[in-house]
Amino acid sequence: MIDRSAARRHFSRAAVTYPGASRLEAEIGTRLIERLDYVKLAPQRVLDLGCGPARETRALAARYAAAQLVLLDFALPMLRDARPARGLLQRLGGGRAPLAVCGDFEQLPFAGASLGLVYSNMALHWARQPLVALRELHRVLAVGGLLSFSTLGPDTLKELRAAAGASRVHAFHDMHDVGDMLLAAGFAAPVMDMETVSLLYADARALLADLRASGQTCALESRRRSLSGKAFAAALRAGLERQQQPSGLAVTFEVVYGHAWKAAPARTPDGHAVVQFRRGAAP
Repeated sequence: MIDRSAARRHFSRAAVTYPGASRLEAEIGTRLIERLDYVKLAPQRVLDLGCGPARETRALAARYAAAQLVLLDFALPMLRDARPARGLLQRLGGGRAPLAVCGDFEQLPFAGASLGLVYSNMALHWARQPLVALRELHRVLAVGGLLSFSTLGPDTLKELRAAAGASRVHAFHDMHDVGDMLLAAGFAAPVMDMETVSLLYADARALLADLRASGQTCALESRRRSLSGKAFAAALRAGLERQQQPSGLAVTFEVVYGHAWKAAPARTPDGHAVVQFRRGAAP
């Protein structure tokens, strides 16, 4: 399970270096935005959940020009670094600057049914309890609203896991498990797919430096709290170097995409079935 306090500290420290070290997140963000081409939606409010430096917010503002954009991240320095882009975003959004909110996925500071679209790029795997976070997202979405997201699957960093040991590397949920959680959270018609992306690093040091610079180091509650020491660091680099090819160290990332809708409720809060009557056309 994720220690959210530790994860927040890691991302806060990495706010300045994150944009240059998160090339995978940048590429997947572009692909996730393109997937919205196939969705007809005119939301009044759009939430960029786990926005980081708000790389995709500009594209969201251009696509949904009439919507109020809301940026949310749990690391305040990430939101501070997102602020320089606001001038252009304000012009694109018809004069309304995006709202920046520092908050947690599992306790969203928004009213129920207040959002038309939740967009989340490579952030949901940092939720401490993913099902709780998905239930919160279902709560804040209006009926007919869409959750569109990318996250990481179980083959991610398998090279690092082999070198460091499973207890030192985060485990990620399978695409099918995420789909089941969406249904359990109340979402309708979830659509899931997955692709494997391989990033080539010059060597083990380059990979580890990228993970540190992007804040993506171990934040498991079960992690060792003492310093690992030079012996472990040397063994880790050696384990990665054994997997290296002449062209470099290829590292696997399993990227899971999903989108799901909030449908009209089938039952009232007290358990009664909802039956809709529509007036037919006059004969």
